[in-house]
Amino acid sequence: MAALKSNLHIRSNSLPSKSHPVIEECNDHLHRLRASYATSSSSSIAHQLNGLEDLHICVEKLLQLPLTQQAFSQSRQEKWVDELVDGSLRLLDICSAAKDAVLHTKECARDIQSTMRRKVNLESEIKKYSASRKVVKKAIQKALKSLKGAESKSSASPSTKDDEITALVIVLREVEAVTLASFESLLSFISGPKTQSKLGGWSLVSKIMQSKRVGCDEDVVNEFAKVDAVLLRHETNKADQS
Repeated sequence: MAALKSNLHIRSNSLPSKSHPVIEECNDHLHRLRASYATSSSSSIAHQLNGLEDLHICVEKLLQLPLTQQAFSQSRQEKWVDELVDGSLRLLDICSAAKDAVLHTKECARDIQSTMRRKVNLESEIKKYSASRKVVKKAIQKALKSLKGAESKSSASPSTKDDEITALVIVLREVEAVTLASFESLLSFISGPKTQSKLGGWSLVSKIMQSKRVGCDEDVVNEFAKVDAVLLRHETNKADQS
């Protein structure tokens, strides 16, 4: 995720001194979202997604402005318009991947919770959950790989020297970059750590047990990593007993 985050700072070009109030509002949302990437806990992810929703509500207002409509109408043959459209399509693709991952994960979590309450067919249901998690992780890794290649290489500038149009293009490009980074953060969180060796998994279990004793910070081990580590411990115990 470092690459996308670093690009957020690189692309934070200064807006013209006088921009439309809605452009300024969008830029304020962008600044708040950039500041939220310092941590990666469930609460911070939720905060980022709420901030992302606010940002895109603002962008919707921006796209409805006569200024924006006129800019796209008059410049529809220019390269920067094509780049923004391509960026929007990238966002739709990654949004779809994130939605599928969240829904699949929610279903997995609901099933394992139900199994734990009923305590029926526990072994087979744990195997089913583990298999489902592998499917989710594989899909997420594929999405993250495509994300790395999705970093916008937008470079075309409007032919007009209008400061408002320049500000509009800057903000829309930053919206794409911040949105990609937010989805990358979400997908990485859901995926949890990469496949652990037995030693690595037990190290994670140790951290979890420590967190129960001393209130370890939530960022050390996210909730998905905790479940994966506990299941790894269960599978290891079963293997040792066989």
